[in-house]
Order: sequence, then C-alpha cells, then structure tokens
Amino acid sequence: MEDEDDSATKNSNNTDDFAIEPREGIEFESEDAAKMFYDDYSRRLGFVMRVMSCRRSEKDGRILARRFGCNKEGHCVSIRGKFGSVRKPRPSTREGCKAMIHVKYDRSGKWVITKFVKEHNHPLVVSPREARHTLDEKDKRIQELTIELRNKKRLCAAYKEQLDAFAKIVEEHSNQIAKKVENVVNNLKEFEPLEHALLRSKQDAI
Repeated sequence: MEDEDDSATKNSNNTDDFAIEPREGIEFESEDAAKMFYDDYSRRLGFVMRVMSCRRSEKDGRILARRFGCNKEGHCVSIRGKFGSVRKPRPSTREGCKAMIHVKYDRSGKWVITKFVKEHNHPLVVSPREARHTLDEKDKRIQELTIELRNKKRLCAAYKEQLDAFAKIVEEHSNQIAKKVENVVNNLKEFEPLEHALLRSKQDAI
C-alpha cells in the first residue's frame, strides 16, 4: 500500500500536493503546473519565485526544460559608460541565491523535477504577502515586455498575411495586363500585311 507522500509524488494535480516540499521525481501535467507548484511553495516559505532559464528544442523551438528559482538569484551588474556611471545605481535585490528547481519534459508527456536546491543564502520573509511586494521591478518589466513582444509578433504575422494577399492580387492583375498588351501587339502584327497591301494598291492606281 502506498503512503500519502508517494501518492502525491505520482499525481501532482491533487490540491494536497501544494503542501509537500519539492524533490526530484515529482511529476506535473505541464510546465505551468510545475510553475504554480513552486510559486505556491515560495509564497509559503516567504520568498519570491523567479522564472529563469529554459532549454528549447532545436527542431521546433519547444521548451524542453525550465528552471524556477528565487528572485535573489545572481548578482546585479553595474552598467558604466565611457566616463563613469550612466545612471544612478539602485539598491539591488540580488544576493546570489542558488535556491531553485529544474523541471524537464519527459517522454511520458509529464514534466519531472530533476533537481532541487532548497537552501537560501538570505533571510526569508515570514509573511507571504510581504514577499509579493518585494518583487523586483525589473521582473515586472520583463513580464510586461514579454507580453508586449508576443502581441507584436502576432500583429506582424497578421500584417504579413495581408501583405502577401495584396501582393498576390497585384501579381494576378499584372499578369492580366501583360496578356492584354500581348493581344494588342499580336492584333497589330496581323494588320500590318493588310496595310502594306493597301498602300501598294494606291500606288498602282496612281
């Protein structure tokens, strides 16, 4: 008979799954389900989740693996110009935290946790609500730009489709005009012998 913990590992869609701690082998139905799982875990522990790097298929660009981590991951890199700092430095929320989970798309069609780093190198915020307010402004901007970029791509695709349709109409119209011009030229060539014969008849009559 399976214990409750093993049962939760095999079926991560159950609402009780959000009460367990991440560990290698836990399966999810989708990448979004894995993201929701870790986001809920982060709020309960008192840190803010960050959507991190991903690995895509070279064939069709599908996401095959993803990392979710802490928003204090990495270190802030100061941007300096030729004559010193180009802007006023802001307080950084990055502290080089390595806490994260790595999920990978499995051949079974599930998303599986293949790596889990639990330890944080900074104090955790006790209140989940307070943790949500510490979300890095840069993360918010990245999310906004991602949505804007997706909308722009869709708009460009629609414009390209309209342009292709217009180009096809112009091409068909040009072909029709070319045929009409060709017919006129052929008709003129047919009348040339008759015109020469008429001129010769006038000359003979004179």
